[in-house]
Amino acid sequence: MDVERLSQLLKQVQSGETGVEAALERLRTLPYEDLGFARLDHHRALRNGFPEVVYCPGKTVEQIITILERLAVGSAKVLATRAAPEAAFRVTSALPQAVYHETARIIVMSGMGVQSAPKPESQKTVGTVLIAAAGTADLPVAEEAAITAEEMGSHVERLYDVGVAGLHRLLSQQDRLYAANVIIVVAGMEGALPSVVGGLVSRPVIAVPTSVGYGASFNGLSPLLTMLNSCATGVAVVNIDNGFGAGYMAHMINLRGLENGEHRTGEAGASRITYR
Repeated sequence: MDVERLSQLLKQVQSGETGVEAALERLRTLPYEDLGFARLDHHRALRNGFPEVVYCPGKTVEQIITILERLAVGSAKVLATRAAPEAAFRVTSALPQAVYHETARIIVMSGMGVQSAPKPESQKTVGTVLIAAAGTADLPVAEEAAITAEEMGSHVERLYDVGVAGLHRLLSQQDRLYAANVIIVVAGMEGALPSVVGGLVSRPVIAVPTSVGYGASFNGLSPLLTMLNSCATGVAVVNIDNGFGAGYMAHMINLRGLENGEHRTGEAGASRITYR
């Protein structure tokens, strides 16, 4: 149950639309629900702002379906990451309200029996999250970041295949870099792209190393070390192939940006923040 749903429930109790016993029944599973094979953290949205996200590898399809069903009872939206196509097909067949984003490998499921509540002003994002990917081979990780940030509520734009082997492709899009509030940069091989972007903008840059590349890239270790050793300022690094973590962090930065600056329009017409 998230803040909006809880506020809505309390208002319904106050108005008499919902009885106390019915409200208690909906709150009974807080803070968690024991399924035997999993303890679902229904309280997480109240603490962290977004419901618990399901990591699919290592779980059976039946377990994934059960977890999604139970989480969706009290949440407006539930995500399941790294879902293989075969498992996703069975999940979406069993749960019609679930949608599979194949490139991102994410299942998105809307809540069941939960009335939507308007997002309070304090929870609205204030700018654009731009996803920049070095190459087409990086798209699964880039799309994982993009879908995560979008489903959490951020406005997302994509800038793909702009790696350093053809730097003119990136430089021709500088207006989009300048207009973004947060930039996620996804790259494999030597992982130089985040340093280039970080040297061009005054936005937070979240670097995502990918396991794309030949043997000396060591399945993403080489770009990870390059990004950790970046001399560009404002660059933070997440784990190898962790598009989900980057998208989540970008949304949190985007959500809190209004506390540190004023809303205005950037050169490309997108929303951006001027930091004081």
